[in-house]
Amino acid sequence: MKKLGFLVLAVSASIVMNSLFAAEDAKIDLKGINCPVAGTKAAKEDKSVAYKGGKVFFCCGNCPKAFEKDTAKFATKANQQLVATKQAKQLKCPLSGGDLNDATEIEVAGTKVKFCCNKCQGKVESAKGDEQLNLVFSDKAFEKAFKVGVDEKK
Repeated sequence: MKKLGFLVLAVSASIVMNSLFAAEDAKIDLKGINCPVAGTKAAKEDKSVAYKGGKVFFCCGNCPKAFEKDTAKFATKANQQLVATKQAKQLKCPLSGGDLNDATEIEVAGTKVKFCCNKCQGKVESAKGDEQLNLVFSDKAFEKAFKVGVDEKK
């Protein structure tokens, strides 16, 4: 009986380790993704920092330092990047926390986002620039609506 328990434990550990390595090796598409610090410069694969269970990508070696020094200042754009790179999946409305309605999908900073109703969608649609980003990707909204590490296929 002990041998069976050990075998089950060994197989389970192997599956977990393989899953972790497969997830780590998954290629993140950075096409069209900009640095959250520099804003308009393209993010590079070799310039990243671990963030909320994912990775945030930067344009150069100085930007990660600025990000780590004042993460709160860049959190909204970092959260948006997690969604844009498909490291985070939207599960709820970023304004209300309600269930998503497919008919309310719009683009915010080049990222598709859904809402629970037309009222929430309209509020975000009428906002401009950073106000729009903050409504959808601020830490408060991100915590309400998005989850890092959720399989896109589910």
